[in-house]
Amino acid sequence: MEEKIAKDFLAARNYADKILIMKDSTATVDLAAQALGCEPARIAKTLSFDVREKTVMLVCAGTAKVDNKKFKETFSTKAKMLRAEEVADRTGFPVGGVCPFTEQNDGLEIYLDDSLKVFDYVYPACGTPNTAIKLTIQELEDLVEPKSWVAVTK
Repeated sequence: MEEKIAKDFLAARNYADKILIMKDSTATVDLAAQALGCEPARIAKTLSFDVREKTVMLVCAGTAKVDNKKFKETFSTKAKMLRAEEVADRTGFPVGGVCPFTEQNDGLEIYLDDSLKVFDYVYPACGTPNTAIKLTIQELEDLVEPKSWVAVTK
């Protein structure tokens, strides 16, 4: 089901043929970088947070760490990551496959972090722990249509 959400989202935008299906796991930044043959920072990891009962998905560079002070300044609350058992219910994707390729709504907001802007291309997941897609930063922004760009990482 999760793969279908991302695949349908990308297909509707003529990107489904760019999905990379790996035989090895891409569930963590290091595994994804190894499977894709790239530096870990180029993995566009999607972190999920509970922000006043909304689910916030933050896409950032693979090696970036959330800066709690910046997060609080931006979202007016402490950074509270979703527990592993909440992730699939709240995002539609399993841990290791969470991605921004879904429709935003009243309960789900997607943000892109400035840590991505130093790259010409990155690799976000595509809904499962063995899929990814190579996108330029502009393609990522155009596809996701984020609520906004933020600067919440170190």
